[in-house]
Amino acid sequence: ALKFPLEKFEGRKQLRCKGPKMELTLTQPDDWHLHLRDGNLLEGVVSHSASHFGRAIVMPNLKPPVTTTAAAVAYRESILKVLPVNSNFTPLMTLYLTDKTSPEEIKRARRSDVVFAVKLYPAGATTNSQDGVTDLFGKCLPVLEEMAEQNMPLLVHGEVTDTNVDIFDREKVFIETILKPLVQRLPQLKVVMEHITTMDAVSFVESCKEGSVAATVTPQHLLLNRNSLFQGGLQPHNYCLPVLKREIHRDAIVAAVTSGSKRFFLGTDSAPHERRRKECPCGCAGIYNAPVALSLYAKVFDDAGALDKLEAFTSFNGPDFYGLPRNTSKIKMTRTPWKVPESFSFSFGDIIPMFAGEILEWQPSFV
Repeated sequence: ALKFPLEKFEGRKQLRCKGPKMELTLTQPDDWHLHLRDGNLLEGVVSHSASHFGRAIVMPNLKPPVTTTAAAVAYRESILKVLPVNSNFTPLMTLYLTDKTSPEEIKRARRSDVVFAVKLYPAGATTNSQDGVTDLFGKCLPVLEEMAEQNMPLLVHGEVTDTNVDIFDREKVFIETILKPLVQRLPQLKVVMEHITTMDAVSFVESCKEGSVAATVTPQHLLLNRNSLFQGGLQPHNYCLPVLKREIHRDAIVAAVTSGSKRFFLGTDSAPHERRRKECPCGCAGIYNAPVALSLYAKVFDDAGALDKLEAFTSFNGPDFYGLPRNTSKIKMTRTPWKVPESFSFSFGDIIPMFAGEILEWQPSFV
């Protein structure tokens, strides 16, 4: 794999193009962690994911949250209605776990062939998580046991919400106090630790049985560290949860995903918010990366000299873990410079994409 020289800037690795044009053909990727919202926002952003990805695990943290199979079916229909003409994009739905979720609902979800996972949000952990779980090992244990029985994966936002825990330690503490006991108690439950951010998460996932515990990894946690929140002033469009961490953690995550391990796969956590809701006194958490995600993943693997391992990360590890067939269509990645739009404008407002206005070196297109 050819590599570009790197310049290290505050908070990210920046790329100087000095290499020749190059093309890669990949099995079409899937996005195993995606926020599509609903209403006008859904209609505005869905094409960016549908143009690149074959399928996506769609997060359920709407208002109100998607807590039942019936609601998931309805949400899926609303997504399908606004897809671009001739799109083959398939939304894979999830349920929002609450203290009141029942084992019977898990059985209905499995029978639906529409719901593919259940999402755990600790109450108050992130956007629209106020209805999340407060008592995982008490009120939710029968549901978790039924999920294990039904082979329904649990998708975990891995942070504690105790205000006495430093925000940069919330993932580490969650692993020690929640995830490790959960895996020990229900070793047959399939778990995905979403959007991992620390070397602690990498070590935990690697310590578990392959095929039982896995992790999604975002472009922002591969390319940015916590300096990116403050370089040149406060940067609200680099604010996400879990929050960006130190460079040593970013390095550990890059090493893990580019190693060829089957335990890690693509999950963008693309999370659109209108500009006015990001650039305000109490800005929303979330980075909108759907238009640039594949370009950025390619950069990470290129920089690491691991382009030969990119396809497994983007296209094989996810469906293999979920027990779904791999896509048969292909997508082409071409190393040719292109400029990320400064913003995307809609009737309801503007959305600022990750790396807005910057030049990226890899561009996806269908074969």
